[in-house]
Amino acid sequence: MIDSIKHECGIALIRLRKPISFFNEKYKTPLYGLNKLYVLMEKQHNRGQDGAGIGVVNFDLPHGKQYMYRNRSVSESPIMDLFNQMHQDYSSFQSTYALNDVNVLKGNLPFIGELMLGHLRYGTHGGNDIRFVHPVYRPSNYKTKSLMLAGNFNMTNNDQLFNRLVEIGQFPISFTDTITVLEKIGHFLDSENEHLYQQYKQEGFSQKDTTELIAKNLSLEYILTKSAKDFDGGYAIAGLIGHGDAFVLRDPSGIRPAFYYMDDEIVVVASEKPAIRTAMNLPSEDIHEVEPGNALIIKMNGEVSQIKVVEKRERKSCSFERIYFSRGTDEDIYRERKKLGKYLAPKVLREIHEDIENTIFSFIPNTAEVAFLGLIEGLNDYLDEVKKVEIMAMKDKDAVLINKVLSRRVRVEKMAVKDTKIRTFITEDTSRTDLVSHVYDSTYGIIRTRKDSLVVLDDSVVRGTTLKESIISLLDRLEPKKIIVVSSAPQIRYPDCYGIDMSKLQAFVAFKAAIELLKDHDKEHIIRDVYRKCKEETSDFNEDTLNHVKEIYQPFSAEQVSQKIAELVKPDNMRGELSIIFQDIDTLHRAIPDHLGDWYFTGNYPTPGGNKVANQSFVNYFEGKDKRAY
Repeated sequence: MIDSIKHECGIALIRLRKPISFFNEKYKTPLYGLNKLYVLMEKQHNRGQDGAGIGVVNFDLPHGKQYMYRNRSVSESPIMDLFNQMHQDYSSFQSTYALNDVNVLKGNLPFIGELMLGHLRYGTHGGNDIRFVHPVYRPSNYKTKSLMLAGNFNMTNNDQLFNRLVEIGQFPISFTDTITVLEKIGHFLDSENEHLYQQYKQEGFSQKDTTELIAKNLSLEYILTKSAKDFDGGYAIAGLIGHGDAFVLRDPSGIRPAFYYMDDEIVVVASEKPAIRTAMNLPSEDIHEVEPGNALIIKMNGEVSQIKVVEKRERKSCSFERIYFSRGTDEDIYRERKKLGKYLAPKVLREIHEDIENTIFSFIPNTAEVAFLGLIEGLNDYLDEVKKVEIMAMKDKDAVLINKVLSRRVRVEKMAVKDTKIRTFITEDTSRTDLVSHVYDSTYGIIRTRKDSLVVLDDSVVRGTTLKESIISLLDRLEPKKIIVVSSAPQIRYPDCYGIDMSKLQAFVAFKAAIELLKDHDKEHIIRDVYRKCKEETSDFNEDTLNHVKEIYQPFSAEQVSQKIAELVKPDNMRGELSIIFQDIDTLHRAIPDHLGDWYFTGNYPTPGGNKVANQSFVNYFEGKDKRAY
C-alpha cells in the first residue's frame, strides 16, 4: 500500500501448562515462555510499531511479592526495548547470584511467570503516548479482582458504553474505548467476586478460604457474557486475571482475527496463524480459530475451553486482513493474494489493448508482490493461449517461426524502489511535498520513450496522495506512453470503524471523485440530501439505522469513479496518459470467499454501529470537521 494507513493491532498470549522448572530442565532456560512470546510479537511487528507492551502473571508466589508485572514502550524499536530490559535484568541477577533456582528467580524477577500477554499497537487514538499502550491494568489487593487487558479492537458505540458505566455509578477517567471496555469487564469481575464471596460467607467459610474458593470457581463465562452484551465493534480482546485465569474474546462477526494452539505443555494465542506456526514449528492444521462470538478460556489449573459469549452474526471477517494487513507467509493468504492479481489480468489486457509486447509490468510497494505474481501468471496464461493459436494456424511449422512465437514474454521490471533512508519528517507542507517526491527511486533506461506503456500494481489505493505527489511524477520522468495504476483491492469508499485508521470520508480519493462527479453532473442536491438524512440518523441512532452515504455513489458506475480518480491524482505537469484500474467486488469475493467483510468497499457494515459511523463521518465532512467519526 503506497498510501500509509494504520495497521491492525496484534495480540500474543502464552500460558505454560507445566511448572517453569519443567521448561528449565527440558529446554535449558527458565525464559522459555518469554522467548516464545518474543517470537510471536516479532513475527507480528507488521501489526503495530507505535508501541508494544507485555504483562505477566506469576503463580505461587509468597505474600509480599509482585505477582503481576507490566512493562510498555514507545521507543523506536519497542519490542526489542522491552525484551532487552528483561534479558539485562535476568543476566544481571544471574551474574550477581550465580544460581539457577527457579523459585528464587520467580520471586525476584516478576517477568518470569506462567501466564504472559503481549501487545503491538498502531494508534487510532492518543498518538504515541505511553498511556494508550496496552496492556491496560486495573489493579487490586485481591488477585481475583486484578485485571490486565490488551486487544485489537474499536467499539463503534463507545459513547453508549461510557454512559452505562456512569449509570452504574462509576466515574470513568477516560472516554477511550480501551478504558470503557476495561471498566466494563472490571465491573462484572467485581460483581462475580462479590456474589461468590457472599455465597461462601453464608456457607461459613473463613475470608482466607473464601479467597481461594473464588479463585477456583470464578465464572469467566458470566463475566464476559454480561460484559460483551452491549459491545458493537470488531474485537479480539485478551485478558489476564491476577490469580491465573485468562481469556481471549472474539467479536460475533469474526471481524478481528484470533488463532490458538495448545498441547500438554503450552497454550499459544496470536492474531496471525503464521506467527504461531513459526514460534512453535507447527503444521497449519494444528492451529485453530477462536470462533466468532466465543471466548477461549484458560483456567488457573490449566484447563482450556471455548464457550459462546454472544450470538454469532453473519461471518464478516475483515478482507483487508487478507489483502494487506496479515503476513503473506500463511499459505491461504498467499494463494488469495495471487488470485487477486490473476483476476485483474483481463482488465489490464483490455486497458493495454492486448499489447503485451509494448508494455512493462511492475509493482510498488513490496506488499503488492504476491498479487503481482498472480497478475503475471494471468498474463502468461493469456499469452500461452495466443501462442498456441498462432502456432496451430501456421501452415509451415518452421522452427524459426515457432521459436519467434515462443520467445515472446511478459516484460517484468522493477521500476521503483523505496529509499528507506529518506524520511518525510518535515511538517511544513511545501517542503514535505518536495521530500515525498524523493522517497522512491526509479529505474532509468528500461522504458522505450513514448512507446512503452507501464503497468504498476499496488495492493490498494486509499488517499491517492502519494500517487499524485510522488509515484506518478517519478514514473512519468521515465517517459512511458501511458501509466496504468492497478489496485488489487476495490475502491475504498467508506470509513472503517473496527480497527483500521480509516475514519474520515474526505481522506478517500474515491469519495472525492464521487463528490466531483456529482458537481460535474449538476447533482449537488444529492450531497445536501444525504447530509440531511445522515444528520437525522446520527441524532436518532437505532438498530435500523441505514448507511445513507451509499447514495453519493449510486448515480455512477465504478468505471466512472475510477476515471475521475485518475483525473484527481494526475499531476499537472504529467506528459503521458494515466488510467487507474480497481478490483471488482465480485472478483474480490471469488479470490477470498471465506472473508467477506467488505464494508470499506461496499458500505455493508456487519453491525449497526458501522452505519452510524458512516453517517457521522459524512456529517463531519459536510460541516468541515476534521475528526474521527467514533
